[in-house]
Amino acid sequence: VLTLGISETIEDHAPTTDTRVTGTLRRDEGTWHRVLTSLATAAAPTDWSRFFAATAPLDLPTYPFQHQRFWLEQKAAEATAGRQTAANPAETEFWEAVEREDLAAVAGTLDLDGDAADLPTVLSALSSWRRRQLDRAVLDSWRYTISWAPLTDATPTAFPGGTWLAVLPAALGDDPAVRGCLDALRQRRATVIPVALEPGDRDRAALGDRLKAALAEGAEISGVLSLAGLADTDPASAHEPVTAGLAMTTALVQALGDTGVSAPLWCVTQGAVSTGLSDPIRHPLQAQIWGFGRVVALEHPERWGGLIDLPEQLDARGAEQFTRLLAGGSGEDQIALRQSAAFGRRLSRAPLGGSPVPEWRPRGTVLVTGGAGAVGTHVTRWLARAGAPHLLLVGRRGKDTPGIAELEAELTALGSKVTIAAVDVADRDALRGLLDSIPAEFPLSAVVHGAGVLADGIIEQVTTEDLERVLRPKVAAAAALHELTAGLDLDAFVLFSSVVGVLGNGGQSGYAASNAYLDALAAQRRAAGLPATAVAWGSWGGGGMVNATAEERLRRQGVPTMDPDTAVSALAAAVDRQETFVTVVDVDWPTFAPSFTAARPSALLGDLAEVRQLATAGGGAAAGAPAEDAGGLTARLRGLPAREAEEALLEVIRTNAAAVLGLRSPDAINAGRDFKAAGFDSLTAVELRNRLRNATGLQLPTTLLFDYPTPVVLSQYMLDEIFPDRAANGDSTAPDDADESDVRKALMSLSTARLKEAGLLDSLLSLAAEPQDGGGQSPEAAADDDTSSLDTMDLDDLVRMALKNDLS
Repeated sequence: VLTLGISETIEDHAPTTDTRVTGTLRRDEGTWHRVLTSLATAAAPTDWSRFFAATAPLDLPTYPFQHQRFWLEQKAAEATAGRQTAANPAETEFWEAVEREDLAAVAGTLDLDGDAADLPTVLSALSSWRRRQLDRAVLDSWRYTISWAPLTDATPTAFPGGTWLAVLPAALGDDPAVRGCLDALRQRRATVIPVALEPGDRDRAALGDRLKAALAEGAEISGVLSLAGLADTDPASAHEPVTAGLAMTTALVQALGDTGVSAPLWCVTQGAVSTGLSDPIRHPLQAQIWGFGRVVALEHPERWGGLIDLPEQLDARGAEQFTRLLAGGSGEDQIALRQSAAFGRRLSRAPLGGSPVPEWRPRGTVLVTGGAGAVGTHVTRWLARAGAPHLLLVGRRGKDTPGIAELEAELTALGSKVTIAAVDVADRDALRGLLDSIPAEFPLSAVVHGAGVLADGIIEQVTTEDLERVLRPKVAAAAALHELTAGLDLDAFVLFSSVVGVLGNGGQSGYAASNAYLDALAAQRRAAGLPATAVAWGSWGGGGMVNATAEERLRRQGVPTMDPDTAVSALAAAVDRQETFVTVVDVDWPTFAPSFTAARPSALLGDLAEVRQLATAGGGAAAGAPAEDAGGLTARLRGLPAREAEEALLEVIRTNAAAVLGLRSPDAINAGRDFKAAGFDSLTAVELRNRLRNATGLQLPTTLLFDYPTPVVLSQYMLDEIFPDRAANGDSTAPDDADESDVRKALMSLSTARLKEAGLLDSLLSLAAEPQDGGGQSPEAAADDDTSSLDTMDLDDLVRMALKNDLS
């Protein structure tokens, strides 16, 4: 407000003086960061060395003429968080002046007397109101929930019958749900091949042998029905923590791939999901199958059928609906079958609404797991500022946790008593002892379970140990907290889950399963009259489980990280409203939806207005995907000579690889370099596999980039798959009768180091030293005459290595 008057005074008394006026403070911004920002934006000469005396200058980049930016860029908050102001320039300018609290500009716009006594007060109030509205708009744009849409006559396709492989727990052979499903198939002329599994049948190889034996007669399998998830009915099995149903389902998916069964897999649960208040969750552990299945759908879209949750009793009408759903004609793959109807799972928006609610104020002791992590520190600060008298921070490392001493001091300064305990929350006995130690003057009033571990890996490679590493701190710990606090007078029981459990994500099957359980546990607690709020988070900015590489990958996928302060506001809003479940994630739908649905359409997103608009506008193709369809690419390759076909396919591979990694050009992908060295991990490997599957129409394995580790090797494999007739006839992209000039070009393009690295240098030198029937010369003579022949050498690998961008 003062800068305008100072500027006018200087202009009146010293109009020729080059003077810059800038504010150094703003509302809620009274730090050195604000002062330095003001100096930097004032465009005035500044001796920064006086302030940053201890730092050394850095050289600027030396690539200005490449027209490629390597600077980090951050979009304006309005663009990234949905804070778009009105399109009218005058209105935009007015609200910007309000946010700056620019008295003169606002008075001028409103044609008011700038000396009006009440105007500064009104301006301050208006600015605060505007900021609250913008923050509210951001929160609303991040909030989603799950709803269920009735599927009225949604599956007109009749059940086709055929031969079905049915995998079931051996102990449930006489279970009404199991019998009802199998009888429904048999009554509609299907042949059922049952495979009964014991709880210990978790070995993929052994299960693969069982499947091979069951399929020994060679019948063509129409579908696979997994009833393994029905085994998870005992809440105590959460402490294993890999339950029998989840372990058997994992082994089954792996064994089906090992045995080459490509028929669609349908996984059945009962009481794992809730379609409304009158439909409570009965078996939250079975919700793990739903989280796991969503990842199978992304990693193995070509052999995934879907998820069906059964009603308490499967009557004749339900059996008819069940088999029609298995026909797969509806496009639905997440279905709750109830006595009244079938319901399809949907992601829908969950705006806050206009009714004010009282703010939750913590009392007594608040127990926080994961409180010392990057996300947890934001949460504990929020609790301390909200007035929590006692914060109990629990973790396996206790006071040895890096940064815990500084956090303790900060929280204490905010007014909270802090206790740090080294306890494995998944250990019920240790947790019981911890709860008993809470002082009577600070009784436990709230639990915030934020602990978690990632162990990424595609399903083909995941082990029981990998699953346990993820499930123990999530599932076993949450179950222990639930059981041991159920009789206490709690105000809040907050579970930090993940959007991975809601949508799925390739390479995170265990994480998806564990978070789906947390969401189901919250629903079960709320139905029982206990407090519970599960928040399925997107990724928070500022560290934690998301490093800089993962953050960039998420941004490219259309799921940017969220500002931690705004995320904390979303958490407070959910707790204040006593919500049972909410998903909080920042999604750029035009980027995310095409990529998410590239390998398999998703009815889950069908009710979102942004996704419907994309479909109407024809925005169904994934960003960066090849412009031509699989048929067009195949036709183009077929019309090319073998060498040119490989080059064209190699370009497709490199283009898609560059798109997945967010690189500007396929030239950044070295054709002879391992995908892993280029930056691919299990998650991005699945994404590239899906892109190439769509581009070529091939049924590619999820282990594609591990089995064929470089673009060159991968292109040869894919060519053989696209043109099996060429492979059968021994045709090669580097034929034995290649022109000698082409061979010489290829060899000259390779350095000695590259030949040595490939293990070919000694063989080449040895071959060149041998007398040749074709009149070849000695190495000494060849040094003077570049026409020596190498007709007797198999040059397939050499030529292929030289095709594109090999290491030099």
